[in-house]
Amino acid sequence: MAGNSFGNIFKLTTFGESHGPALGGVIDGCPPGIKLDLDFIESEMQRRKPGQSSIVTQRKEEDSVQFYSGIFEGKTTGTPIGFLIHNKDQKSKDYSHIKDTYRPSHADFVYDKKYGHRDYRGGGRSSARETASRVVAGAIAKQILEGIEITAHVSSVGEIKVDTHYSKLDFSTIENNPVRCADPKTAVEMESFIKQIRKEGDTVGGEVSCVIENCPIGLGEPVFDKLHAELGKAMLSINAVKGFEYGSGFDGSKLKGSQHNDSFNSDGKTETNNSGGIQGGISNGMDIYFNVAFKPVATIMKSQKTIDSNNNEVEMKGKGRHDPCVVPRAVPIVEAMAALVLVDYLLINKLYK
Repeated sequence: MAGNSFGNIFKLTTFGESHGPALGGVIDGCPPGIKLDLDFIESEMQRRKPGQSSIVTQRKEEDSVQFYSGIFEGKTTGTPIGFLIHNKDQKSKDYSHIKDTYRPSHADFVYDKKYGHRDYRGGGRSSARETASRVVAGAIAKQILEGIEITAHVSSVGEIKVDTHYSKLDFSTIENNPVRCADPKTAVEMESFIKQIRKEGDTVGGEVSCVIENCPIGLGEPVFDKLHAELGKAMLSINAVKGFEYGSGFDGSKLKGSQHNDSFNSDGKTETNNSGGIQGGISNGMDIYFNVAFKPVATIMKSQKTIDSNNNEVEMKGKGRHDPCVVPRAVPIVEAMAALVLVDYLLINKLYK
């Protein structure tokens, strides 16, 4: 299976399945001499792990990371960083009923047709559990991005949306609620709605918004390696993502050029930031901001019409432990993927010293 690596210079390759003995990754191209805060890496993993609140899957995993190479006396050596995250709470029997059945809107059907074989236990390689390895790499990347701040939060769940501009939100409140919304009042509504959806045996989607502050000018390459194109690829590679927009996004298409253009000040900054910190595919020094849309989790506790491997029409109902809404746990994943993109471009532009 190809497509398991991300990045050019700072490259992450992940491996492992949802119900296998372990997940893991290899990071190649990490600069030597980086003093790593291993406690910070663990804290990032705690933000993503299952079972952290009543509104996420109740699978219990410690998600503790074990490093096997590339780090000596607390510093990176410049050689590949290899790590493992052991699975301890798999309940593969919860998936025995779909051994020969394709779950609607899952990867079951296409994996089976493409490879002629599939790991039906939790989706195998297609499971969002794979993203645990991304968070490890992202936590290392964040420690290379000195001064560059990456902050994501849940900006919508279903029709419930944060209307306040990001510059007026208090990001210090994000980790104070299980939804990870920067608006405490809206967070209460979101949490209540997710609990209601779970009781109904259904799921709901939402959006994660991200802001990158203090990004230097010059990251991004013409023509096919634009910064926003790579950010888009990074976000769209995350499980359940259906859309990516940066700056004014789709709303910008409704404006006139005279309304949308960002006028320059004498210091090189712009009066507005409809460009979202990126012009011509290259960072311009302003805040980079973007939104990532996540679909409702495909596994629902309701009967659905589908087909089996013999193309017979059957009905199936989800079992086991699943997120009623994926966005609260997606926040650190979005940040991690953004960090991987930025570190890669810093190294490409030789801006990291």
